[in-house]
Amino acid sequence: MTKWVYTFGNGAAEGRAADRDRLGGKGANLAEMAALGLPVPPGFTIIADACSHFYANGRTLSDDIKTEVLEALKTVEAVTGRGFGETGTPLLVSIRSGARASMPGMMDTVLNLGLNDVTVAALAHQAGDARFAWDSYRRFIQMYGDVVMGLDHEVFEEILDHEKARLGHDLDTELSAIEWQHVTDLYKQTIKEELGETFPQDPFVQLWGAIGAVFSSWMNPRATTYRMLHNIPGDWGTAVTVQAMVFGNLGSTSATGVAFTRNPSTGENALYGEFLINAQGEDVVAGIRTPQSITEEGRLAALSDRPSMEKVMPEAFGEFRAICTRLEAHYRDMQDLEFTIERGKLWMLQARSGKRTTKAAMKIAVDMVGEGLISEQEAVSRIDPASLDQLLHPTIDPRFERKVIGSGLPASPGAATGEIVFTSEEAVIAEEEGRKVILVRVETSPEDIHGMHAAEGILTTRGGMTSHAAVVARGMGIPCVVGAGNMRVDTRNELLLGVGVTFRKGDVITIDGSSGQVLKGHVPMLQPQLSGDFAKLMEWADSSRRMTVRTNADTPVDARAARSFGAEGIGLCRTEHMFFEGDRIHVMREMILAEDEGGRRAALDKLLPMQRSDFTELFVIMHGLPVTIRLLDPPLHEFLPKSEEEVAEVAAAMDMEPAFMRERIDALHEFNPMLGHRGCRLAISYPEIAEMQARAIFEAAVAAARETGAAVVPEIMVPLVGLRSELDYVKGVIDRVARAVMDEAKMEISYLVGTMIELPRAALRAHVIAEAAEFFSFGTNDLTQTTFGMSRDDASAFIPTYQKKGIIEHDPFISLDFDGVGELIRIAAERGRKTRPDMKLGICGEHGGDPASIHFCEDVGLDYVSCSPFRVPIARLAAAHAAIKAKG
Repeated sequence: MTKWVYTFGNGAAEGRAADRDRLGGKGANLAEMAALGLPVPPGFTIIADACSHFYANGRTLSDDIKTEVLEALKTVEAVTGRGFGETGTPLLVSIRSGARASMPGMMDTVLNLGLNDVTVAALAHQAGDARFAWDSYRRFIQMYGDVVMGLDHEVFEEILDHEKARLGHDLDTELSAIEWQHVTDLYKQTIKEELGETFPQDPFVQLWGAIGAVFSSWMNPRATTYRMLHNIPGDWGTAVTVQAMVFGNLGSTSATGVAFTRNPSTGENALYGEFLINAQGEDVVAGIRTPQSITEEGRLAALSDRPSMEKVMPEAFGEFRAICTRLEAHYRDMQDLEFTIERGKLWMLQARSGKRTTKAAMKIAVDMVGEGLISEQEAVSRIDPASLDQLLHPTIDPRFERKVIGSGLPASPGAATGEIVFTSEEAVIAEEEGRKVILVRVETSPEDIHGMHAAEGILTTRGGMTSHAAVVARGMGIPCVVGAGNMRVDTRNELLLGVGVTFRKGDVITIDGSSGQVLKGHVPMLQPQLSGDFAKLMEWADSSRRMTVRTNADTPVDARAARSFGAEGIGLCRTEHMFFEGDRIHVMREMILAEDEGGRRAALDKLLPMQRSDFTELFVIMHGLPVTIRLLDPPLHEFLPKSEEEVAEVAAAMDMEPAFMRERIDALHEFNPMLGHRGCRLAISYPEIAEMQARAIFEAAVAAARETGAAVVPEIMVPLVGLRSELDYVKGVIDRVARAVMDEAKMEISYLVGTMIELPRAALRAHVIAEAAEFFSFGTNDLTQTTFGMSRDDASAFIPTYQKKGIIEHDPFISLDFDGVGELIRIAAERGRKTRPDMKLGICGEHGGDPASIHFCEDVGLDYVSCSPFRVPIARLAAAHAAIKAKG
């Protein structure tokens, strides 16, 4: 039989911190503090499973749950000596949420529950303070009216503001008991007028209503959004904690506050927090009054003339500081604490691991290792890999007021400010002139690569997290916002239309690739700083992980950046990106438009030295580390112009009739290019392309080996293989060229030929393909497309709807689909290694930089992951997390 309710208080508790999944973070830590003998008001927690039960039961509480709640309430009454609903010595309670993952401010709270027109008088009599009682009652009506009854809190705020203005008061603390009583009457009258029902006077009706409302808040829009952003499963649910009220608004000897045992911004080992005298908890965070510093040191740093808690309440402060020290040592982590002082008596209301900046997290973790509180591996595990983005890119100064003009998807982190340009050519010209620009497009294509590289940031109004703009921007480390659907690009008139505003070419905007926001004008930035703590923690991470981390790099700039971030080789060099640089695109088009093999070979002879130079530089930069080069993959039409204007321009440049060019482009048109004439199919149809690329690779390997003295072992990857016979054919071409180059250079070169596993058939026939392939690299972008039968460029139109409706939990193009795509990877890995036990296995899709996907790669036993340069530190840390977890 399920136990729905767990009690705590009076030095005892039915649960402990280890029961976090059941009791939620708040309930588990309250139980832990109570069991430690700390001053915790008594209460009880309704377990998180009751949340699912609540929804399954038509958003009602079952009789079993209600029975246990009433029994627990009797325990609280016995400890406090008060009775819930009694008119003489009423027990008042708070109702708070508490999921297993901290979700600060996302769900609802109700305080002072149990007050009504009768018990308010009893509270006034007991406290000897009628003003306090009526203040507490109006707070309760305001919270309950908003959270449970659904009347917006701003309605109540407007009433209060009007009354303060009428009475000539500036602060809430200036209102008298009679004046608060009048406000309370106005609140109840407004509820009656707006909702057509009276404010409930029965405390038990209040109790069931509030518990149900807090459970319901698990599915409110802000909580749902927060869960999506932080990958918190919706089926976890929230627990609900009911706790006896203690009051910080009982005069000058009472107070309430929030504190961190270390500075959450810098990580400094110093108590940090704020408090308010004669206030309740929400006042500290609501901004109604200016809080005071807890410590004298904090007061002086803030240049405040308002006294600190250390000065005005020295006894309570001393006890609180001792509890802070004890709890941090007990939990072995920085704590976020809430407390109330009721007439000089300190009460602890919450303890949880405190939210902190990544910079602070680094310092705290490293310091705690030095203090002997945690091990090096624990320190590594404390840092969220995804949070490293904060350290690697410029961010918007949080003190700056944002003027948001549009929003989209946060495709590539960091912030950038610049003038608007609408074409890649304009971006290049601006860079040459020393001007910073934001490239604004409806969507980007491979032809925009030069403009994307020249821009400070990229904004598109179409596309998703795996669109061309998003993938390329992440690879370059450039801030990018995509899919800004509430904005419109008028390319013809060179206008960007935002929310109520219009911008022209040359106007300045800022994009925040971490939040997806588009802002008006210049915005002050905070530049990234990599501290010594970062280096130390990454050193510990590297010693903990099993998998190596490579990078996806197509240019020397990318390769050098990746090496500086600790990349251990190149896992994917996409050779097609090299053909868009400078004049190469013209030679590439010449090759594509040639009418016969002779014409193609003539153009390829021009491309050979260009490719050889590129590969040589990459091999030299990597200095003996593995470099995997993928042969030409995309369909040839992607290199050709599209609009009639572009066709005419390119035809003129190539001294060709526009009609002939259009005819050739039409001949190359495909109805479904993703599944068309691309990958190894190109190498089989036009083996001269593969020959040129193989020769460039081997000649570069010879040149780099002679220049550096380090042996170069190229890994040549054949894309889109579904049949072993396809790989056999292309491998034959590669082997013949390799032999010829080695004979010419009089140097032997070790090399590997493998394939990308990006088709379900290849995964299922991996044991056969492994007879020819010496390595597998899982191209999870295309493997996800071909497994789901959906285009990643078009999926953004419906994936968000799928997530909102619970069809899928994560976008499979961002975080790997373990059940489907993951199963194919597992099958291919097992079958491939059954044929070739020493086969090297890696992943080179966008998932190679996703922490959750990296955990899967560790579980499957892959040898390496490969990701964009700026995600290399993230992958290194995630790989360490995965290895530590695997070891148990």
